[in-house]
Amino acid sequence: MTTPPIRVVLADDHGVVRRGIRDFLAEAGDIAVVAEAENGLQAFDLVAQHQPDVVMLDIQMPGENGIEVARRLRADGLTLGILILTAFDDPPYIKAALEAGANGYVLKSSDADEIIEAVRAAHEGKTMLSVKLGASLANVLASRELASQLSEREQDVLRLAARGLTNKAIGFQLSISDRTVQGHLAKIYEKLGASSRTEAVIRAVRLGLIEAPSS
Repeated sequence: MTTPPIRVVLADDHGVVRRGIRDFLAEAGDIAVVAEAENGLQAFDLVAQHQPDVVMLDIQMPGENGIEVARRLRADGLTLGILILTAFDDPPYIKAALEAGANGYVLKSSDADEIIEAVRAAHEGKTMLSVKLGASLANVLASRELASQLSEREQDVLRLAARGLTNKAIGFQLSISDRTVQGHLAKIYEKLGASSRTEAVIRAVRLGLIEAPSS
């Protein structure tokens, strides 16, 4: 009996990119692109319509980005393979994609063979990350480790510190004393290897632990 091909929905807002990916996936022999989307909302609808084995999502797309689509698909309980294929190697993107339920995160600059293997891995429910991520991936793994070490209250203090609030203002927001805030900050500095509030915030933002404060 012939094994049916891996059915893929491909989502990217650039037609030339979709064509290139579709062509080399077709050459793999065991993968078939059954539908193409040019934005996030269309990708979500096409997944519902075609029920593919794998959906390949760019991050930056009109409507909903790839991470938001991945999050919605998992929220609906879908178990298909989700592969993020993007040009972005920023740690916050990688971290957000994995937390949204993506099986893999591969750069568009990767070799065709690596992208094909990533599709197969996603179909099997395995996790595959681009070898080109290098230091970015190391930062994500480090951030996960650090996040697991920070208590929920310490994360709250860090987010408020990133907004420029004083210890007194942070204490007021969290209904704790200034001294307790200072104690939390001391533990945060120790865990992040920082010597000041500014250094702790910068390191946390770079690792994707917190969002960068708006200007």
